[in-house]
Amino acid sequence: MIRCRTLGAVVLVGLCGTGMARADALGAGTNAFNRGDYNTAARLLLPQAERGSARAQGMVGFMYATGQGLPQAHDAATYWYRLAAEKGDVTSQYLLGLAYDKGQGVPQDEVAAYKWLNLAAAHAPKRMRENFAKLRNAVASKMSRGQIAAGQWHALRWPQDSAF
Repeated sequence: MIRCRTLGAVVLVGLCGTGMARADALGAGTNAFNRGDYNTAARLLLPQAERGSARAQGMVGFMYATGQGLPQAHDAATYWYRLAAEKGDVTSQYLLGLAYDKGQGVPQDEVAAYKWLNLAAAHAPKRMRENFAKLRNAVASKMSRGQIAAGQWHALRWPQDSAF
């Protein structure tokens, strides 16, 4: 959340006010999303996603993936997931990994799936880490040792390596 301090400069107050409006729109969009009011969420979150909010990008991706509040379009979902995942959004990393595993919106690619699921498992809050690791391991069970090594290498080189 953006905090405005009294500095006496009109320009700074104006900038903080704009930031608060964006934070309020993100909060209102998140609340609508959590209530299942996806049409309102899409209206509020899409502008925030376009401005670069990773949280909004992930939620917009989910709405495109599920067709809730936005038309179902897996390619659009993975576009938004990738933007948020590259910013370190754990949920988007997880969802992008699943998209690569299933070939939804992107070509099916177990190495890319493993990379994103590995990153999600490594950075997830403790309560989610085990579930993400189980999904990463399920993908690994379909891979050769060389593919797993490649997925690990890409994850270790992230964010410099943005091959997929």
